[in-house]
Amino acid sequence: MSLNIVIIGAGEVGYNLTRVLSKEDYDITVIDNAPEKCDRVTNNFDARVILGNGASQRILQKIDMENVDYLLALTRVDEINLVASQISTKLGAKKVICRLRNTEYLHKIAVVTPADFNISKVVYPEKAAQKEIESLIRQSSAVEIQDFFSGSVLLVGIKLADSSPLIGRTAKQVEMANPFIPHKLAVVIRDDESFIPHQDTKYHKDDFVYFVGREDGIPNIQQMSGKPAFKVKNIAILGAGKIGRLLAKSLQSDYNVRILEIDEKKAKKYGDQLENALMVIGDGLNTDFLESENIGEMDCFIAATEKEQTNILACLLVKHFGVKQVILHINTTNYIKSVRRIGVDAVVSKNTAAVNEVIKIIRSDQQSVPVSRFEDIEIESIELTVSHDCKYLRKKYTIEKIPENICLSIIMRDGKARIPDSHIELKVGDKLLFFSKPEHVSIVEELFI
Repeated sequence: MSLNIVIIGAGEVGYNLTRVLSKEDYDITVIDNAPEKCDRVTNNFDARVILGNGASQRILQKIDMENVDYLLALTRVDEINLVASQISTKLGAKKVICRLRNTEYLHKIAVVTPADFNISKVVYPEKAAQKEIESLIRQSSAVEIQDFFSGSVLLVGIKLADSSPLIGRTAKQVEMANPFIPHKLAVVIRDDESFIPHQDTKYHKDDFVYFVGREDGIPNIQQMSGKPAFKVKNIAILGAGKIGRLLAKSLQSDYNVRILEIDEKKAKKYGDQLENALMVIGDGLNTDFLESENIGEMDCFIAATEKEQTNILACLLVKHFGVKQVILHINTTNYIKSVRRIGVDAVVSKNTAAVNEVIKIIRSDQQSVPVSRFEDIEIESIELTVSHDCKYLRKKYTIEKIPENICLSIIMRDGKARIPDSHIELKVGDKLLFFSKPEHVSIVEELFI
């Protein structure tokens, strides 16, 4: 189905959304007041580009808003996004998805809420990044975690070190050797390319492997992979920006948290707001300062400043000091593949989180089954319920008949998650979780809907 989509803001989020959505049969208009950002979109994508202020009535009136299916207000300035959202809906835009940074709009006592601006959905990138980082801390050897079915099922990413007992063995061999560790190998990233593995896929050194399992079974999966989780007690956060503050407020009750902030004025401003976290003024790139803070005794270090070059260098330094878990936050999504190789334990991007969330909203509205895209691993998840007249049941297929380019990872039956094997029979009403490359989603729909 062709959609008419207007994107306000051609920064990292807007640009990468344009990149993803331009692959579909959509009419895309991008608005930004920076000529260089407009040129970047024009030179790379088939999209209409308008140079101007996205909150300007004059600019927005150039667009036939009554035929706009989605208005995506994605600049870094909340006020611009809010004004653009309200003007666009008054001009006739059908749905508005708005990016906001200030979480005060979430509060129960908020005087003004997104609904006052006719916003259909709100995306909070910093909040999404905070949630992702917290999940990584609680599953401390993982490089990525996503939850499904209200958190009862997890997708956990692990980088295979030299010492991993999986290396050289096939997925089938590992499953047979670990019958009491239910798991499904769903995705592999090798040499920067992601693919859906099959039973004869061999594990390689430095693979990023993504397992699906029940929440209570994830520690055993990590142990099986040679990367057991460890207890995190002491956490250092570099940067008292939005993400750093959200993390500190959320973690301070359960962990010993300190924030390292180079800006004395910012440190004093926000330090008093943290009851159980310590604000320390200093340069996170100064080795003497890091030594004075006993950085090597930290269980987890999170680099969350607004400057990704600072974050990358800081992560390399603290890794040298022996910090067990190092989490890097970056803004530029183009860096994700490169920074995976530099030795940090996990990479998080608020911009990737925002892109994934917006795409999920659009796909969920348009498709008959929920489809979520994970832009950083270039894979999509599909959740569906087996219908009584689907092709799979009509043809009396077995699980072996499911094509190798899609991965059936979970069967939810009677509220219980089951890892599929060759003996299980699918039934009407089973809820299934698949993973596939974007171009193969239609195969899943054809078989089970």
